Formats: sequence, structure tokens, C-alpha cells
Amino acid sequence: MVTLAEVAQHAGVSASTVSYVLSGKRSISATTRQRVEQSIRELGYHPNAGARALAGKRSNIIALMVPLRTDMYVPVMMEIAIAVATTARTHGYDVLLLTGEEGPDAVRRVTGSGLADAMILMDVELEDERLPLLRETDQTSVLIGLPADTTGLTCVDLDWSATGALCVEHLAGLGHRDIAVIGEAPAVYERHTGFAERTLDGLRTRARASDLRVLHRPCEGGYDAMALTLSRIYDERPGTTGFVVQNESAVEPLLALLRQQGRAVPEDVSVVAICPDQVAVQASVRLTSVAIPAQEMGRQAVERLVAKLEGRDSDEVVLLAPELTVRASSGPAPAAP
Repeated sequence: MVTLAEVAQHAGVSASTVSYVLSGKRSISATTRQRVEQSIRELGYHPNAGARALAGKRSNIIALMVPLRTDMYVPVMMEIAIAVATTARTHGYDVLLLTGEEGPDAVRRVTGSGLADAMILMDVELEDERLPLLRETDQTSVLIGLPADTTGLTCVDLDWSATGALCVEHLAGLGHRDIAVIGEAPAVYERHTGFAERTLDGLRTRARASDLRVLHRPCEGGYDAMALTLSRIYDERPGTTGFVVQNESAVEPLLALLRQQGRAVPEDVSVVAICPDQVAVQASVRLTSVAIPAQEMGRQAVERLVAKLEGRDSDEVVLLAPELTVRASSGPAPAAP
């Protein structure tokens, strides 16, 4: 790879002169500029991202912040990331993937380096500590997720409130009156992660309107944690006949435990999941579910980002409507004994 120093030697100028030609920071005589530009063409020199940033030109890189935490379902996160990467390539952009839990430091590192033209943030919390810094900069950005305050932000997300409401509507329509929600790991709620909080809010709001009782229990997932959670649910609400599950790792343990207890699905108990279609159709009982449109979320985020970079779009919130698919896991509530 040709270096800036080699261009300078070929053109008979200093390295700083080549840098000034590239950046436009200082006035260079037309003769010297032409000589440097000719050397660049002859040697096939390509300025690196830093040099392009100094010149006020695009790096054609999008930074994607995906904090990978053990309490999150990583396959969905990565499906979104892959959709971001493939869509970005159709627009001529590469993706810089940031997977650490650096928070504002990661935003500061990207905005300060000039290596990326824009940013996409995932795993958004209601009071996300990255957002004040993001609002202070002129860095073009899009959030996949919805914070409490969306002022001055562009956000793309599934309408999680409507998702929770849709699950309740389905079970209520089947005659279920006591519903238990098996949620994400406790840490997800402790962080006030947007999707989990909004799902719960929509679910509870619709349950109140439908005169249903709802019991929410976070769960780490896995067989042992699910066994403890299910035992608590039936201790507190023995009449529970409907479950909403927003935790992919709890789906199969729940179905196994219900079988062990002699509770048939859907004759005795109905289960509705919020999960990828692949999880729903591959479960031991094909699950009635609201799918997570991971690919569409990633695609929409990039399209909005590119539109903003090209001055064709302004800040807005894009919420994707949830769709519930009825399968074998939900049915009429059993008659009261």
C-alpha cells in the first residue's frame, strides 16, 4: 500500500504539503497542488479514513453500537446487525461493529475520531446515558430502540407497547382472565431497557381495560430458573391459564415443565411468545407468537441514516406494527371447575 511519505517523495514536496493538499487546511500553490495530485494518481494512493475526515469528506463507514450482554438474546441482536451490514453495502457503506459496554465513551470515541460518517445505536434504554452526548454533537445517528424522550432523535423500532397489548387481546378473546408474563432477566428491567419496559406497559394497560389480572415475573431463562419462576406463579395465582413469554431461553423449559405438571397446551394453558418466528415454529409446541422483525428494523435504520446523510430526511420515530400469528399453543380458556 502506497504511503503518504512515498507520495511526498515522488512529488518532491514534504509530507505536510501532501497532507495540506488532501485536507485543504492551508493554501497551496496551483503548481504544487497539481504535482501532488499527479503523484497521487500515478502511485494509486488512497487516503485513509482519518485523512478523508480531515478533508471533510466521507469515510463511507457506519458505526454500529451493539453491546453484547449475557442477559440478551444475541441471535436477534446479530440478525439486526447483519441486516444493517447488508443494507449498508447496497449504499456503499461498510460497518464498524462496536460490541463493548462502553456507553458514552464509545460515542465519544467515534465522534472524536472522525472514522465514521454516522452511528446506529442498539439496546436503547429509556434514560440512555449515551444520548446527552449524542445530542451535543452533530454526528448523524439513528437509534434502533425508543428512549423515554425522542426529541431530536431518529428512532426505528417495533411498537412494543402495541405488541404487549396484542398478546393480551388474543388471550382475552379466548376467555383467559389470569395471565402471567414471563419476562426477560431481571437485569434487563433494572437497566430500564426500552423494549422490555414498553412491552410490559402496553400489556398492563390493555389488561386493565379488559379487566384481566396480570402477574409479571422476570426470569433468567434455563430450566432451573424457569422451574422456580413457574412455581412462584402458581403459588401466587393458581388460576393462571394464559402465559405471555418475552424470553427466548425460557420458552422450551416452560413447555417442558407444563408437560411434567400435567398441564396440556393449549387445552389447559395457552402460551403466547414474543420471539423470532424460528423459535416459535421449532418449539416442541408450535407457538402462537408476535415475531420480532429484526431484518426490517436493521434495514429501516440504515435507510433512514443514509437519507439523513444525504439531507433527504429529518428526525422522526418509525414504529413497526406488530403481527400476531396463531399456531398450536393458544386456545379457549378451560371451563371453571
